[in-house]
Amino acid sequence: MKINRAMRLGICATVLMVAATAACGGAEQKSALENARGGTLTIGIKFDQPGLGLRVADGIYRGFDVDVAKYVADKLGVRPERITFKETPSAQRESMIESGQVDFVVATYSINDKRKDRVDFAGPYYVAGQDLLVQAADTDITGPHSLFAGKRVCSVTGSTPALYIERNFPQTRVQTYDSYSLCVEALRTGAVDAVTTDNVILAGYAAQSPGRFKLVNKTFTTEKYGIGLKKGDTELRRTINDAIEAMILDGSWQAAQEKSFAGTGFVVPQPPLVDHY
Repeated sequence: MKINRAMRLGICATVLMVAATAACGGAEQKSALENARGGTLTIGIKFDQPGLGLRVADGIYRGFDVDVAKYVADKLGVRPERITFKETPSAQRESMIESGQVDFVVATYSINDKRKDRVDFAGPYYVAGQDLLVQAADTDITGPHSLFAGKRVCSVTGSTPALYIERNFPQTRVQTYDSYSLCVEALRTGAVDAVTTDNVILAGYAAQSPGRFKLVNKTFTTEKYGIGLKKGDTELRRTINDAIEAMILDGSWQAAQEKSFAGTGFVVPQPPLVDHY
């Protein structure tokens, strides 16, 4: 068959399109379970949350979320050295799951209906609650009822914990900063009387300074942490749920928290009931 100029141009255009698609990552993505069967996983975590997800050196990560991620990966047949941990900022978690940059996310990821529009969740693997962190010698603040007039409470600017205190304890003085680490430093110097956010996050900061701070251990909200994964991946969700339940049953779940939050006064809560919707 004789190929005219128009046909040649069409063939060239098709070849260029295929090449461009491959170069830009347009090839079909492997699922998380396919990656696991190949012996590797990319897992999203936080890199800057003490006790939960903290990069302490290149290639070394510590914290409760890290231990949960490693346990789940092991149940999927992936060894720790074959996991790639990727930093997953809160605002980017959904997009990183959707784009396939991570296979799943274990990063103090609260389950809510808005997020469920874009991703699915396994778990919960932990039920957190807003609490208070105070100086170790403090005997005045023993719970939210102790936030009487004049007490100075610190949280992150625009955060749900800060708004909760402002709305429910208007007699207190709320101080906000851009990060919880700045709040903890203000507590250290006595510029504030307490820091508030989820108890497990506070416990992580307390673990960095043993004997200096303590948790009040009187939670007053509920936040269910789940493992975020691609929407519609029912098989992965079911497999991760089985791994979470196994971690709870064999004692690894409690041991991971006791290791991460030792010396903080943190009381390990009752394990959550995994949601098999």
